[in-house]
Amino acid sequence: MTTFREDTIAAIATPIGEGGISVVRLSGSKAIEIADRAFRGRNSLASVATHTAHFGRFVNSHGDLVDDVVSTVFKQPHSYTGEDVVEVSCHGGMYLTKIILAELLDHGARMAEPGEFTKRAFLNGRIDLSQAEAVADLIKARTEAAQITSIQQLEGRLSSEIRILRERLINLVSLIELELDFVEEGLEFVTRSRITDEISVVEDRINSMIDSYGVGKIYREGVKVVLCGRPNVGKSSIFNMLLNSNRAIVTNIPGTTRDTIEESININGVIFTLNDTAGIRESDDTIENEGVLRTKAEIETADILLFIIDLSEGYTKTDSSIIENLAGVRERKLMIIENKCDLINGSYNEMISSGLRTREAIIVSAKTGFGLETLREKLSSLSANGSGLSDKSVIVTNIRHVNSLRDAHMNLEKAKLSLQGGCTGEFVALDLRATCNSLGEIIGEVTSDDILTNIFSKFCIGK
Repeated sequence: MTTFREDTIAAIATPIGEGGISVVRLSGSKAIEIADRAFRGRNSLASVATHTAHFGRFVNSHGDLVDDVVSTVFKQPHSYTGEDVVEVSCHGGMYLTKIILAELLDHGARMAEPGEFTKRAFLNGRIDLSQAEAVADLIKARTEAAQITSIQQLEGRLSSEIRILRERLINLVSLIELELDFVEEGLEFVTRSRITDEISVVEDRINSMIDSYGVGKIYREGVKVVLCGRPNVGKSSIFNMLLNSNRAIVTNIPGTTRDTIEESININGVIFTLNDTAGIRESDDTIENEGVLRTKAEIETADILLFIIDLSEGYTKTDSSIIENLAGVRERKLMIIENKCDLINGSYNEMISSGLRTREAIIVSAKTGFGLETLREKLSSLSANGSGLSDKSVIVTNIRHVNSLRDAHMNLEKAKLSLQGGCTGEFVALDLRATCNSLGEIIGEVTSDDILTNIFSKFCIGK
């Protein structure tokens, strides 16, 4: 496996800005040597034991004091990257931290690329590819659910399951190919029924992981909720009610909202990204029409649509027309919200009895807050949050992983067809090896430089 032990990289590992402490990280064969050129402590860093921290002075190339620092040493192979690593902790501050980084670069280090520390950890065998991706997910986690799934993946739960399935298939392929070597003797090392049974077991596990992606994607990315409807039905008011904040401007003038406004809330451990949109109507106003176009674009990418009705006016022909169009876009995730219930009278019962109300709806008042908890509970229910996290479940959160699992499933189907068609073992073995390769892409056993570049380019610099 490729390593970079002859090359030493450096980067700021903490967020840029003012704070109590900043950390500059080095990794590579000369990390300790380079740090020693600027560090003045009781002992040189080359002489100290691994996993120890040392107070000293950090000086520039002229010997002038830059800052009092603590240098922590991690000697290979027992470090995050598998290489020699030094972390210099200085007083927080953008200018000071950049000066220290610049000195280390002048002493021979190279500026790290995004995610290069974690990439080295992968290339040096410290973690597999799915665990490396879990590092980025853990950094970005905004809820407990996202944190738990990231930790499970970082600990190797997904990797372990993938390796078990690959080993099972590899053993099966070995028996099939061994049988091919003795075809003239007519020896049978594995029956067709056993091959079919083994494929079914692996296929069931793969399907289970694919099915988990619906929940996993929600934990990792959250749920996009778009509020839509006619102008002046209370979309912005409900938006503010859910946020418990006056984020959107509310007036009685139709067309107040011209552009999409986006904010996030946490409901039962899931992030919901709320999008307040311009009211849908025909208008001579160029800007308002642009807002309507943006509304329609948001609707196309929504996970859940909240269609708002003004109960004080009742259902209109425009409402019915919009609902009909929305139903074709997001049938399962369309929620009707009947707002301004504090203003209605007996006409509401007449509306229901006359059949104008054709769908189940949630009644709310953005003014009084009535129905807020019901709305929140319904959002949580529609997000599939009720599935929960099992202590032993393997939840797939990454689209790259689920695509590889789908490829693996497709190759298993090919193997089954080869068996059913009476093909010789070499065709079955070929399909099973392709399945192994698809599974191997998840953990990095089978991968390309392009895939690695794409994955680690999304990391922050310093990680």
